Amino acid sequence: MNDHSSIPATELQPYTAEWYSRIRDGIGEIACKELGIYVIPDSFCLSVVIPIYNEFNTLLDLVNQVKSVPIRKELILVDDGSTDGTRDLLDDVEQMADAMNSFQVILHDQNQGKGSAVRTGFAHVTGNVVIIQDADLEYDPKEYPRLIRPLIEQKADVVYGSRFLGDYPHRVLYFWHYLGNRFLTTLSNCFTNLNLTDMETCYKVFTRETIEEILPKLRQNRFGIEPEITAKIARRRKRIYEMSISYSGRSYDDGKKIGWRDGISALWCILRYGLAD
Repeated sequence: MNDHSSIPATELQPYTAEWYSRIRDGIGEIACKELGIYVIPDSFCLSVVIPIYNEFNTLLDLVNQVKSVPIRKELILVDDGSTDGTRDLLDDVEQMADAMNSFQVILHDQNQGKGSAVRTGFAHVTGNVVIIQDADLEYDPKEYPRLIRPLIEQKADVVYGSRFLGDYPHRVLYFWHYLGNRFLTTLSNCFTNLNLTDMETCYKVFTRETIEEILPKLRQNRFGIEPEITAKIARRRKRIYEMSISYSGRSYDDGKKIGWRDGISALWCILRYGLAD
């Protein structure tokens, strides 16, 4: 074993046993727990499923943010029929692979919807844990270590990142979107008997075993995938944690895609999958 005793903790690979030991010796175990400082096994790999549709302006920035998270990862980018030049960037993205980050790029011939892209990504994961990451910069990849910790410590099978817990910063946008989100979450909870605060969140994190169990049952092609996934993991009595996250929402001028029709579809999916698998 290499002797790292003379190397400053700031120069060690984050989340390794040596890094954790050095910091714990300095600030104590309780402080480490509060700050989210812990050990990620050397064999661990995080699968990041990124559904993409017309995100030319944000894709490369997002990929660089994901790459910078000091965890071994595979990035699975599913382009869902983009027409704005996004596909021209994907060749460049594949060249960004390194020792900590591998890439898979999958192309849909035509636009089918976020749910379809997510299902395609799920079918290609090989990592221990799987997270969904939108390509629009609304969610911050720096929060991955916090979100995956309950799964690494085998306390949870699924973690939801909630925009409505804690005191993380949020961009102030649409009241009716907020109200609709809370209504859909509450209605979903009535059918699933969960007490989630944010069912529609992008940041859903799963063990690979959970993905392998629910993937054959997933059917939704658009944003109905959110309540469908929630209903299916609840029906299987998965251990679910919810953790606060930050959120920098987009306006429609910025390229936000979800609309009122998706809300109606989500309502139908809550009723449909709440009553039967």
